[in-house]
Amino acid sequence: MKINTMIIDDEPLARKGLSMRLTDFENINVIGECKNGLEAVIAIPEMQPDLVFLDIQMPGLNGFQVIHKLQELQQPLPLIVFVTAFDSYAIKAFEVHALDYVLKPVDERRLKETIDKVLVSLEQQRQGGNSQKLVKLVADFTGDDCEVILKRLANGESIVTTSYPDVLAIKDGSEITRVAISDIQWIDAAGDYMCVHTGEKTHIMRRTMKELQNELDPKKFVRVHRSAIVNIRYVEKLVSHISGEYHLILSTGDELKVSRSHRDTVKEMIKL
Repeated sequence: MKINTMIIDDEPLARKGLSMRLTDFENINVIGECKNGLEAVIAIPEMQPDLVFLDIQMPGLNGFQVIHKLQELQQPLPLIVFVTAFDSYAIKAFEVHALDYVLKPVDERRLKETIDKVLVSLEQQRQGGNSQKLVKLVADFTGDDCEVILKRLANGESIVTTSYPDVLAIKDGSEITRVAISDIQWIDAAGDYMCVHTGEKTHIMRRTMKELQNELDPKKFVRVHRSAIVNIRYVEKLVSHISGEYHLILSTGDELKVSRSHRDTVKEMIKL
């Protein structure tokens, strides 16, 4: 059984060293290498490897972001083995999130253990099971600061997905009003300002739509237009018009147009 394999690492010596060590395994067939995450996002769908050795920390797109981007593109994921320079104590926690890991410089004994795991996993897949436990964690942690994640794991801290605030602080002159996120019904843009609509009042704040969207839980808030975000909790129905346009009807009585570029996302959110 030949296992088509790719190596993704921004360090030429690391790529060469790992490639040489993999020649000791007759069932490993290295079909390509990439020197950064951007190349990997293009090459992996084209070459469709069975196995990828993926460096965690790379410029441009790190290893986490590569996997996240492939998922965004709805590409099937190969088996992933993380490659990292972090010590084994810190990286140990990743065993439950990916097939395996190897440390730089790659140890022969450790690499053999990894290949053995790969063989078992591929055999299970061929028998109809899928033992790959890959990376809800990775899909969520797409930022650049991998060190923080590893340190938290090493300290035994629970790793949660991106944390979103419960309160939005809105400054108005010398006053700051704390608005509960759950009370926000929808937000729309008015020039350089955002209008935050709650049941009691419309608050005005000077922020960009993108900044606000990043602070709101995407499982609860959806962008319906380039200038509007809606709390799904207040959506009563989605209406299609004869013109082909879609509008959201909120329980507040407000009606908001859904732009073509956000239509599919809104439909998916409405189904949840």
